[in-house]
Amino acid sequence: MDVERITTELYGLAPERFVAARDAYVAEAREAKDTKAAKAIAGLRRPTLAAWVANHLARERPEEAEALLTLGRTLREAHRTLDAPQLREAGRRQHQVTAALAREAAALARDAGQPVSEAVLREVTEILHAVLADPEAGERWVAGRLVRAPEPVVGFGAVAADAEAVARRPTSDAPSPRKKATGPRGKTGQPDDARLRRARKAAREADTAARERAAALDTARRARDDARSAADEASGRVSEAEEELRAARREQRTARTAATSADKAAREAERSADTARRAAEEAARAVEAAEAEAGEAARGGG
Repeated sequence: MDVERITTELYGLAPERFVAARDAYVAEAREAKDTKAAKAIAGLRRPTLAAWVANHLARERPEEAEALLTLGRTLREAHRTLDAPQLREAGRRQHQVTAALAREAAALARDAGQPVSEAVLREVTEILHAVLADPEAGERWVAGRLVRAPEPVVGFGAVAADAEAVARRPTSDAPSPRKKATGPRGKTGQPDDARLRRARKAAREADTAARERAAALDTARRARDDARSAADEASGRVSEAEEELRAARREQRTARTAATSADKAAREAERSADTARRAAEEAARAVEAAEAEAGEAARGGG
């Protein structure tokens, strides 16, 4: 079986149709004795509604999806080099683009018959922010195969905010040309370097807090998604059990019908046997009568 084609097809389905379609393909693979495909397909997990909406956007608007990934590469490079002007511009574009794409994703989902609540829309926006920071998540997204919101990348937003604050610092803060600024440890340095060091320190502190928040958020999301997956699996097992019960009942009805037919055939066979016995008895009596007549005739003729 073509697992890639099936995977693409499954993640294109509405979430409520995913489990039944997946289980049907698993059954088909098992019937075909393709255990490898059956295992691979059985391991696929139903996407959350927000992940499906984001995937649908990537499938329907591939050029816009690629443009968002390009913006993500720009942001990551700006973070790496701490290029404040580039960060400011990319950050502004980030919020504009993700907000617009989230609204477009919601509209596409509604057109596909899947309404989107405000809570789901916020989660879609979070997903778009996450794929900007995480290249691997971005690749899964453009392929339309996200299962849930990616983990937040710690520090991605904090560094941008601090660098942007440095870039926006009023120029009046700069020292007079006749007076040199005194940096750490009494050494002379450039004012921008001092602000940059403070920004980095603030970013590290923000990282620590963000890491804790991200860990808690990720734990909550994993628990929620695991619960949804468990519910899906349980639903699938219930469906299988119901189908097995229906099959058992069909077999029971067939067995009862066969037993009834067998009883009827047995009764008919007994009646036929009785008729045959009576016929045999009559034939025996006729033979005896004929032998008696033949004996009398022989005695009379002698």
